[in-house]
Amino acid sequence: MFILLLPFLLLLSPPQPASSFTVTTTSAGHAIPFPPFEHLNVKDSIAAATHLRPPASAATTQHIDDNEVTKKPITNNSTVKLHLLHRDRLGFSWHNDHGRRFEARMKRDARRVAGLIRRLSGGGAASYEVADFGAEVVSGMDQGSGEYFVRIGVGSPARSQYMVIDSGSDIVWVQCQPCSQCYHQSDPVFDPAHSASFSGVSCSSSVCERVENSGCHAGRCKYEVSYGDGSYTKGTLAMETLTIGHTVVQNVAIGCGHMNRGMFIGAAGLLGLGGGSMSLVGQLGGQAGEAFSYCLVSRGTGSFGSLEFGRSVLPVGAAWVPLLRNPRAPSFYYIGLSGLGVGGTRVPISEDTFRLTEYGEGGVVMDTGTAVTRLPTTAYVAFRNTFMAETANLPRAPAVSIFDTCYDLNGFVTVRVPTVSFFLSGGPILTLPARNFLIPVDERGTFCFAFAPSPSGLSIIGNIQQEGIQISFDGSSGYVGFGPNVC
Repeated sequence: MFILLLPFLLLLSPPQPASSFTVTTTSAGHAIPFPPFEHLNVKDSIAAATHLRPPASAATTQHIDDNEVTKKPITNNSTVKLHLLHRDRLGFSWHNDHGRRFEARMKRDARRVAGLIRRLSGGGAASYEVADFGAEVVSGMDQGSGEYFVRIGVGSPARSQYMVIDSGSDIVWVQCQPCSQCYHQSDPVFDPAHSASFSGVSCSSSVCERVENSGCHAGRCKYEVSYGDGSYTKGTLAMETLTIGHTVVQNVAIGCGHMNRGMFIGAAGLLGLGGGSMSLVGQLGGQAGEAFSYCLVSRGTGSFGSLEFGRSVLPVGAAWVPLLRNPRAPSFYYIGLSGLGVGGTRVPISEDTFRLTEYGEGGVVMDTGTAVTRLPTTAYVAFRNTFMAETANLPRAPAVSIFDTCYDLNGFVTVRVPTVSFFLSGGPILTLPARNFLIPVDERGTFCFAFAPSPSGLSIIGNIQQEGIQISFDGSSGYVGFGPNVC
């Protein structure tokens, strides 16, 4: 059994004497020491969150030059790597004011979570009926969607496009000409008429049968997908060539969206990385060994994250835990969680709180599209109360948005706060640095505990808590790895 002590926490924290470590014993009997407290730099955290960096240039975002592409397929022994960028790095933020960006992000997040809960509680994959597509959808020009982007090539010759990544979606799609309803994107809308490799999919194709909510018109397969935040895409299904890094992948089933609306501003479409057969991961299949890895770059940094495919990218030294599958929701990646810790002490919460039942209820989902981690209310209250008790010396601030535990850190340079931990099934403990759970919500120094209660038994580990940690998925062996690398 692997034991996890993430090195990034130790590297970012002041050196701790051996006597300052607390020994915590997991349910599996493993004793793992980790630092119970960390010093959070208040000013640096505010600066990183509130100051937008200049947009990345095409040279730094992997512009696809068809003459430089390696004409070979992905194999189990190859590595395909993409830069993974936060949207602020690309200049896709439409509010200069951090408070407004934060508010918009939380509204999107609430819609996303509500949609996931409806979907996972038997509401079906489509959260909105086709007739209601235009109702109460927040304009992408106002809010935007997608936190993390990659740049890939679509078609032959390859046309560079920014794509939102989503670990909870099973389809790859781009906006297409002719576009009867499209939102604004940073690159020209893809025109299939200019691609030599574009081929429509017939209604009788087995590919068409694998798409949820597919239909038929004039002999061509039609698709439509709606998302938890109210966004949607509708169009035709096609086989196309994608250029990922410097590797060409032929015959990928993609959605060619002619009617698209919602919160995808800036991006040309969405790169589904879910566990279903129609996601990019599912379509690559044996070519990538059913393996991929990502590292979400921390907010406000000038660095890049990464998205890699192939078995050779699976890291040595990671802490591996079983990947759980929910037949009711094959798109989502579930992990086992046995408990939570604050300041070196395990919070008294029953393991059953996080269990995925045989009926597909509850469980813990890893989701790149959700920002803030959600926990069942009973677990959240116990977790929050323990954190509040350990931070009783810090001045409190009123609740903000979905956060009910906030602090007024105006005037502080650094503050000492307890670390928080996820006790993963089997023994490993994932300990987060303070920046992954105590975040600035305005420019005045208001920080909030970045967790929220879930209105159901479902737990979701969001991208704020995943930032800076390499996370790897080995679908063929059925494991998820955490660490050891950071970004």
